[in-house]
Amino acid sequence: MLRVRVVSAVVFIFLALVAMNLGGWWFPAALALLVLLGQWEYFQMVRAKGSTPAMKMTMLISVSLIFIQKQFPLSVGEAFGFGGAAIFFYLLFRPKQATINDIATSMLGLFYGGFLPSYWVRLRDMEQGLAILFITFACIWAADIGAYFFGKAYGKTRLYPRVSPKKTVEGAAFGIGNSVLVGFLGGLYLQWSPLAGILFGLLIGVTALLGDLTESLMKRDAGLKDSGDLIPGHGGVMDRTDSYIFTAPMAFYFVTVLALLQR
Repeated sequence: MLRVRVVSAVVFIFLALVAMNLGGWWFPAALALLVLLGQWEYFQMVRAKGSTPAMKMTMLISVSLIFIQKQFPLSVGEAFGFGGAAIFFYLLFRPKQATINDIATSMLGLFYGGFLPSYWVRLRDMEQGLAILFITFACIWAADIGAYFFGKAYGKTRLYPRVSPKKTVEGAAFGIGNSVLVGFLGGLYLQWSPLAGILFGLLIGVTALLGDLTESLMKRDAGLKDSGDLIPGHGGVMDRTDSYIFTAPMAFYFVTVLALLQR
């Protein structure tokens, strides 16, 4: 199982690096595919709980947000608002009467599965975007890999057993420490101050962990071990990308604020 997990991770990282380096419209296209696959899994979990959300419409609007971030990044907030309103109106007039739960799960799908990941496109298109994107991904990879292996070898104290029984405090701390180290080194490459690099690594490490726990919370509520079975050794797309959901806007706004402070 470990060998399969490692091979899958290597393939995922390789494909991510290819998409990052290609840039242009290739990167948002690859991201849009991941968003569609991830939202499909999300909506299957939601349906397992008895909800009937506006799945197709939410997925369509979510993909639109990815490409709006590419072409009209300053308008993505308005697009999110209009898209959310469109989902509300669709649920209001569809033949089957919608419930509050249908509305809530549809809006969560749009926010969690579409709006937040769209910030990866905006991050890629910043000045030095490719380097910043790579460093952010490297922080997540360092945190995930470090937490997994160190936790298995030395972890004793359960971090949050009600949501994620296998995660340990020791593994989480080591993973975040790895992210801080990568952030520090990456910050030096970008000519940031040492403190800025350390804070960036800490922010990404903690946010990646919280993203992982958030997806685990949803899986536990749906009574599922994995969000899917598309990726051998990892489960579904959401299982592989949960650490990337909240980190995208965090990284973007950290770099944006840092640039303003350095002027």
